[in-house]
Amino acid sequence: MKKATFAAGCFWGVEATFRKINGVRSSAVGYLGGDLHNPSYEDVCTGKTGHAEVVEVTFDPDIVSYSDLLDTFWNCHNPTTLNQQGLDVGTQYRSAIFFHDDDQKTTAETSIKTMRGSRPDPIVTEITPTSTFYRAEEYHQQYIEKRG
Repeated sequence: MKKATFAAGCFWGVEATFRKINGVRSSAVGYLGGDLHNPSYEDVCTGKTGHAEVVEVTFDPDIVSYSDLLDTFWNCHNPTTLNQQGLDVGTQYRSAIFFHDDDQKTTAETSIKTMRGSRPDPIVTEITPTSTFYRAEEYHQQYIEKRG
């Protein structure tokens, strides 16, 4: 099993999208990329912690490739809006790929180059090494599945 971590706006819908992919074994929503140790949802919502709302996906690379996950990432949000997805505005809603190893970094860089060549607007997605993942509160996990 391998992990992939993506920020693409509000983590509820992003998680639901990735959970539908054959080969994704599990997922968790949380916070990554900021300065505050063990932030809460309320902390992150201030936009002052530097964290993004992320989805950490555990996947079987024999069934689904990291490139396939990147395709889903690009198609589930607008990577051309800085710190905004729909009505959600703030750095916590930024577009970012958090890579776990050099292969993921290279694949993400190739993918973003392809995206930049296919879109008229600039891609603002960050490609950043992963750091400490803080799991969000339980009521956020699989939120759409639980709430409909």
